[in-house]
Amino acid sequence: MRKLHFFIAFLLLVSSVSAKKSDGWTSLFNGKDLNGWHQLNGKAKYQAEKGEIVGTTVANTLNSFLVTDKEYKDFILELDLLVDNDMNSGIQFRSLSKTDVMNGRVHGYQCEVDPSSRAWSGGIYDESRRGWLYTGELNPAAKSAFKLGKWNHYRIECIGNNMRTWLNDVPVAYLIDDMTASGFIALQVHAIGKEDKPGKQIRWKNIHIKTTNLTPTETPDVYVVNLIPNTLSKAEQSQGWKLLFDGKTTDGWVESGKTEFPKEGWKVADGIISTVPNKPESPVKGTDIVSKDDFGAFELQFEFNFDEGANGGIKYCVGNGGLGIGLEYQILDDKRHPDANAGIDGNRKMSSLYDLIPSKKEPRFTKGPNEWNLGKIILYPDNRIEHWLNGIKVVEYVRGSDKYNELVAKSKYAHYKDFGMTKQSPILLQYHQDFVKLRNIKIRKL
Repeated sequence: MRKLHFFIAFLLLVSSVSAKKSDGWTSLFNGKDLNGWHQLNGKAKYQAEKGEIVGTTVANTLNSFLVTDKEYKDFILELDLLVDNDMNSGIQFRSLSKTDVMNGRVHGYQCEVDPSSRAWSGGIYDESRRGWLYTGELNPAAKSAFKLGKWNHYRIECIGNNMRTWLNDVPVAYLIDDMTASGFIALQVHAIGKEDKPGKQIRWKNIHIKTTNLTPTETPDVYVVNLIPNTLSKAEQSQGWKLLFDGKTTDGWVESGKTEFPKEGWKVADGIISTVPNKPESPVKGTDIVSKDDFGAFELQFEFNFDEGANGGIKYCVGNGGLGIGLEYQILDDKRHPDANAGIDGNRKMSSLYDLIPSKKEPRFTKGPNEWNLGKIILYPDNRIEHWLNGIKVVEYVRGSDKYNELVAKSKYAHYKDFGMTKQSPILLQYHQDFVKLRNIKIRKL
């Protein structure tokens, strides 16, 4: 009976492999040796064993990568992996290693393998480059997909600028980006800390790729991170997103309290809308600008960049108390602007609810001057409000609640009646004398 069961399992495996081959799939691993692969950077141990590639951690080394000899542009990749529960790893794709870039360090997109309680498996990290592009917090429904101590099935689709991941048939990440169109695939063994014992392992098997006759899998409900400035994908459009800035004109914006766009203080160039700094040698009469449309419940995305020492902000729920008075998502150089040390408990630092609630952010998820940060504000119909920074929720509160009213009473807004309680209002971009750049401003009504 055991022989019969084994024979049936063998036939099913052969049938599955044959189906893969007939449908344009190619195996990246012959099951016997590491032919077609080579190792880069760290010195972790890789070996072929019983139809699996086994990666083992060693002490005092960098992140290690077992890299395909070939590079791939558009493809669908599937594989199974089993990882120790206290180990971190990843699957590189469209990745590069060039001698003139960080001495050949592997860099590029990585599909995360994260057995920790953080549960970001399937998220997309930009190794040795921009950091996290799609965190597990953006799709919390997928955080339970990873199976501890068991084989997990990964699927990665790269078709054009669209990159999507699945974990055990659960859709996880949906990224649109154009930084790297082609590169190798690599299996990572993450470096370990000095206190960690070497010998942790990750195993990969059933590594198949398809590069022709590709049909993208539709995932209409998965949150989309689109890093191509001022564009909307079909998926975003179906989810109700609209551009507030088209990247070319000031259409849709006017001076706060007026009907026309201001003649000075702002400019549009290279897909960016930016302030014109007010300097003694070149004085500028800058003013705030607001969207022509009003919004109630909404979700707003935006990328922002600032000069050293700069101050700016995005305001919403404006109007009660006067022109330009409203709730503010703070934009600030925390290290150089004095406002970072004002207020209470850091409630004037970047991504805070200005002068009311400090943002809970980690330095590694915070980008400084001359780098693009991805911000988000969500105002739910039940008055819950969230601030996000680079894929992490950093502020959460309920406007109109007892706690909210208590905070307002202790702030600079205490004398404004019903501060921040406007039902419908425009989105306001603050002019604060300094150089602040914005792009990819998009919104959807909730």
